[in-house]
Amino acid sequence: MLGRQRAAQQRGSRRRNPAAPAEGAEAAAPPAPDLRLEIQDPEAVRPGLLETFPYEYPGSPATVEISTDEFTAVCPWSGLPDFGTVTIRYLPRERVLELRSFKYYLLSYRSVGIYQEHAANRILQDLVRACAPEWMELDLDYRVRGGIRTVVRVRWARPAA
Repeated sequence: MLGRQRAAQQRGSRRRNPAAPAEGAEAAAPPAPDLRLEIQDPEAVRPGLLETFPYEYPGSPATVEISTDEFTAVCPWSGLPDFGTVTIRYLPRERVLELRSFKYYLLSYRSVGIYQEHAANRILQDLVRACAPEWMELDLDYRVRGGIRTVVRVRWARPAA
């Protein structure tokens, strides 16, 4: 068998893959799929979705902590999705954040192009406007990307009277 192959090579009659381009012709690469996500501006975030209800124990030092690992937004630099865990802690004053509305509010970030640091500050500002607590802290802990973990912590406290 090796003898026949050598003989065929010497005669220049090699078998060729019919799907391969002809000798001397360049192979055309198949078009790459467009995998970029549609990116919306931060104005697409919907703080109007946030709802509250009356806090029946004003003055009570009960701290509320809420956490979800379902936060997602889009990095405006790379166009890749960012996934993170949002944890908020706050001392209610007169209003308490309604959780279903908070979930829908966070979903409004899903296609929004926003930097991680800006997302944390924007969420905190919207929550403070909605429920006017005594104080509020927010941690946005992003999943590791490129070997780098990012945690953004922001705080707000009611100014002293």
